[in-house]
Amino acid sequence: MVSDTPDGLEVRLGDLARDVRYGDRAAIGQAITLVESGRAEDSSAAQALLAALLPASGGAHRVGITGVPGVGKSTLIESLGTMLTERGHRVAVLAVDPTSTLTGGSILGDKTRMTSLANDPAAFVRPSPTSGELGGVTRVTRESVLVLEAAGFDVVLVETVGVGQSETAVADMVDFFVVLMLAGAGDDLQGIKKGILEIADLIAVNKADGDNDERANIAARDYELALHMTQPASSTWSPPVITCSGLAGDGLEDLWAHVLEHRRLTTASGELAVRRAGQRVRWMHAMLSERMRARLAADVRDLLPRLEADVRADRVTPVAAVDQLIAAVDEA
Repeated sequence: MVSDTPDGLEVRLGDLARDVRYGDRAAIGQAITLVESGRAEDSSAAQALLAALLPASGGAHRVGITGVPGVGKSTLIESLGTMLTERGHRVAVLAVDPTSTLTGGSILGDKTRMTSLANDPAAFVRPSPTSGELGGVTRVTRESVLVLEAAGFDVVLVETVGVGQSETAVADMVDFFVVLMLAGAGDDLQGIKKGILEIADLIAVNKADGDNDERANIAARDYELALHMTQPASSTWSPPVITCSGLAGDGLEDLWAHVLEHRRLTTASGELAVRRAGQRVRWMHAMLSERMRARLAADVRDLLPRLEADVRADRVTPVAAVDQLIAAVDEA
């Protein structure tokens, strides 16, 4: 992607950073594409761009939204985003997308699921491919948030598919984490993972409309009881439980009011600053682990296949194989 001379590259990145700060949609797309690139030659350019954009970032409401497939995340996000743009906000949506391991393409195709919001001039919707790895969520999505904040979006919604560890990864890059639940699916409480309760800032029982309204209210009461059995992660905030309908738009004002109240309380107490600082440090450690794994793999790329074959054939124990790999790195 990047092949300029050093001087030419510096000028081009400066122009790109300027256009991003002006809110130019094409420039925003180019910047995120550069951040997403897995090419080694693009990495330094992406970091230089992010360094230029960093002073203009950090001002947005960062809200994560998760829930099992079918809970209505995309419908709710589109309704919430539309409500916010109508109030004068600029809203960006990053949908953490499990990239296909066969084609490398995005599986979810979120722009096709949020057509109204994607066509809103005050909104920006983009899948954030994970490249099949949790580290992809951490790096690409975090850095894309910085680009979007620098572009003037004051609300960034990060959607996760609600599968595996991506929930925790997204919760650790936002200020407020919403967990969507369904009612009437049977054994509601058995479907709650303890870890989700510990990281949720709000639980919303979605699809509380029509004949499902009463079931949603019953489920909400059950979730409230479940939350009482957990220790709140925040000293200034106890996660509320609400009912809502992304399809009808009911309960979205209540949801956003909780986001704003959480922001007010955690800003006043200093907790928001501490939370973001901790997230940055954990991001650094995650990237260090990712880079060290890549470097290790490069240093032992000739030895690794032979040792894998030996371990598979039970000729060498896994521990002995690791010892040989570390010894090879020490000698390199």
